[in-house]
Amino acid sequence: MENKATIIIATHKKYQMPADKMYLPVHVGAEGKKDSDGKELDLGYIKDNTGDNISLKNPSFCELTGLYWAWKNVDSDYIGLAHYRRHFSLSKKSKDPFDNILTYDELAPLLSKYRVFVPKKRKYYIETLYSHYAHTHYAEHLDVTKEIIAEKYPEYTDSCNKVYKQTYGYMFNMMIMRKDLFQNYCEWLFNILFELEKRIGESSKELSFFQGRFYGRVSEIIFNVWLDYQVKSGTISQKDINEIPCIYTEKIDWNRKIKSFIGAKFGHKKYEGSF
Repeated sequence: MENKATIIIATHKKYQMPADKMYLPVHVGAEGKKDSDGKELDLGYIKDNTGDNISLKNPSFCELTGLYWAWKNVDSDYIGLAHYRRHFSLSKKSKDPFDNILTYDELAPLLSKYRVFVPKKRKYYIETLYSHYAHTHYAEHLDVTKEIIAEKYPEYTDSCNKVYKQTYGYMFNMMIMRKDLFQNYCEWLFNILFELEKRIGESSKELSFFQGRFYGRVSEIIFNVWLDYQVKSGTISQKDINEIPCIYTEKIDWNRKIKSFIGAKFGHKKYEGSF
C-alpha cells in the first residue's frame, strides 16, 4: 500500500507554491487578518484558524501555529512542514528553485526506509546552539525551557544538556515524520511551550516584535532534544533518520547574515530581523 505524505507549507502571504499533490499551503496567523477593504483576508489557502487551532499565537509562535494545525487536523501516513521560501530538495535539475523542490515521486521510495526526514545540519562552528541563541536572542528562554523539560520530562535531561552544547543542529522547524512520531513530538513540544508561555508571561511584552517570536526559535533547538532522546531510548535508530538538503527560493543576503552573526557573538548585538 502506498504511503500518503502531506507537507504543509507555512505562509503568511500569497506566494508561488509547488503543484505537487503532497503539499498543502497553510495561511498561518490567519485569525483576525483583514485585507485592504476590511474584509477577512483570503490568500486562497486553507487557514490555520480552522478546526482545532492556536492561530492567535502566531505573532510569537511563528510557523508553529501551522505545525499545531497539522497535528490536530491532518490525517496522513507522513506529515511534515516546510516554509513558503524554504523547501526540501533532492535535485538540482534547474536554475529555477521551484523546479527543484522535493516531489512525492522522489520521496515515496524513501518512506519505507526512513521514519524521520530532517534538513541537513546547520553548523555554527564557533558557537554552540545555546551560546548562539544567547548572543542573538535571550538565554532566559532556553534556561526556563530546560527547567520545564527537567520537571515534565526528566528522562530528556541528558539529551537537553547534550544538544545545548552542540555546535550543530536540525533547524527551521522543518521535518517530515511518520504520523505516530509526529504526534508524539507535537504533544511533547506544545506541552513544553505552553508552560514556557506561562512562565515567561509578562516579560515577553517588553521584547521587540522580532525578539517576541521566540517560541518558534526555542522549538528549533529542542526538536533536536526530542530527536536525540528518541534515538537514545531506542524508539528509533539513527538509520531511521534521513537528512535532505534545503533550498531557499529567494536570494540570501550572506554579507548581512555574516556581519550580524559576528556582531552578535563579539559585539553583543541582538538580531532584529531575518535575512
